[in-house]
Amino acid sequence: MPMIDVTSAAGTFADKPALTKALAEAMMRWEKVPPIDFFSANTAAFVHELPPDSLSNARGDANYIRVEILTPVGILDREKKLGVVKEMTEIVAGAAGDPTVADRTWVLISEAPDGGWGINGHAYLNSEIADSARKILAGG
Repeated sequence: MPMIDVTSAAGTFADKPALTKALAEAMMRWEKVPPIDFFSANTAAFVHELPPDSLSNARGDANYIRVEILTPVGILDREKKLGVVKEMTEIVAGAAGDPTVADRTWVLISEAPDGGWGINGHAYLNSEIADSARKILAGG
């Protein structure tokens, strides 16, 4: 149940709702979770727009995009991380309407420690997340 934050210069994306939905759906696919409300309601993306003079690389370029993903520890192995970075970059470049954006998109994956993922006031262990999903899938 990742949280995805996209930081970019204001005006980079015309359709932010479509972008955030596409990013969240992609993460659910990579995490291989079932399409149940427990996951879809708790996998979200946020777009943070900054004035162009509020971001820069060391050369002074202000046209970069940062995608930060926080996911529970151990969910993404190396193959999945490679796929997530590639797909997030493609989604962002497509949403920007500029394929060269891919060259300027940084994707950072961070893992919350087991028990460091809270929803509704409870810090879930990975095993509790899995148990909750199994109960929902079993109709309970």
